[in-house]
Amino acid sequence: MEYIAPILIGFVAFEHFYFLVLEMFLWTKPRTIKIFGIRDKELAEDTKVLAANQGLYNGFLSAGLIISLILKDDIISIIFLSFVITAGIYGAYSTKKLRLFMVQSVPAILALAAVLLTFRGCRIGYLWVLKKSKDETDIYTLNSGFRYFFHYQCTTS
Repeated sequence: MEYIAPILIGFVAFEHFYFLVLEMFLWTKPRTIKIFGIRDKELAEDTKVLAANQGLYNGFLSAGLIISLILKDDIISIIFLSFVITAGIYGAYSTKKLRLFMVQSVPAILALAAVLLTFRGCRIGYLWVLKKSKDETDIYTLNSGFRYFFHYQCTTS
């Protein structure tokens, strides 16, 4: 299972990079018009700027998933897969196209399940402190006069 999660995450990242290309650069091409079920070329021309913006967001999703693979960070994977799943659910609901859910959310749901099955048990929480110890490696920031850090710790075994 530990090898399946990165493969599924990679697939979802590739899908969203492909969506970026279709929506930002190929939106008015006949094949893209057919893939997205756009009524005609005129509508594709009229919605070209909106599609490019949507493509950029898909690129951000893809980048986040790729970063999660490079850093081998389950938390980042979970966050970005959740974004993909949510976008797919909303997209399917708002367009009344179940195919959108099947193409976008289902692979992300499978990837998320694989990640959760191999999750190493991270703990996240805010810890308030008065001062930083010399051997502390966490980052501290100032917030309304109080010093705190975001604690993120994973077990390695």
